[in-house]
Amino acid sequence: MLVFSKCGHPWDPPDRIRTDLSAGSIRLECEGSLRRLGVERIDLYQFHHADPRTPVEASWGMMAELVEEAKVRWAGVSNFDVELLDRCEAIRHVDCLQPELSLLRRDVLSDVIPWCDAHGTGVIAYSPKATGVLSGAYDAARLEELPADDWRRASSARILALVERLRQIASRTGVTPGAIAVAWALSNDGVSGVICGARSPEQVDGWIESADVHLDPETLAEIGSLAGDWEPGD
Repeated sequence: MLVFSKCGHPWDPPDRIRTDLSAGSIRLECEGSLRRLGVERIDLYQFHHADPRTPVEASWGMMAELVEEAKVRWAGVSNFDVELLDRCEAIRHVDCLQPELSLLRRDVLSDVIPWCDAHGTGVIAYSPKATGVLSGAYDAARLEELPADDWRRASSARILALVERLRQIASRTGVTPGAIAVAWALSNDGVSGVICGARSPEQVDGWIESADVHLDPETLAEIGSLAGDWEPGD
């Protein structure tokens, strides 16, 4: 068993979550997680987001200390750009990056993931199904029920058209549209793994076979062309 956790968004009761990557807060969160989990070491410990109020050198320096103290095995970050990654790498190797990656959000493929590939940094991408819309579970009625300011509702027509194309590709492979979306994310060079959320066993059944789906170059090109340069909210 491997234990992964994050820091940088401490919770102030009753309901305030803030961003804090100060050295003291990182150590406090780490030691609290170790105590609550009942373990001596966290295998992968990551920052949630950058903290604009704290120099990243101070934050990453504390992460390096936790590794040296054997409280953390591998140290990583989430949602960092290349500049921040370079600044961290100058202090200690970045073991892992967690960026958002899906057919609808591919900007990290141009710079961040190639940086990781070149530096031997693992990549565990999140939201490969684009907050669920690429799973095929959303129909027009469900999208219309979302809040007016939700990008998924604003882009409902384009989402439905895209998912229909994914459904056609999925039918040739014998899997779901969500499995195709996840398999596409996994197929990108430099991606080590992806994070797929689920609220029920049935949702897991929809993507669990993704790692075993083989997408030939022609199918990958077809999938990659579906969204074009579309951005959520267009």
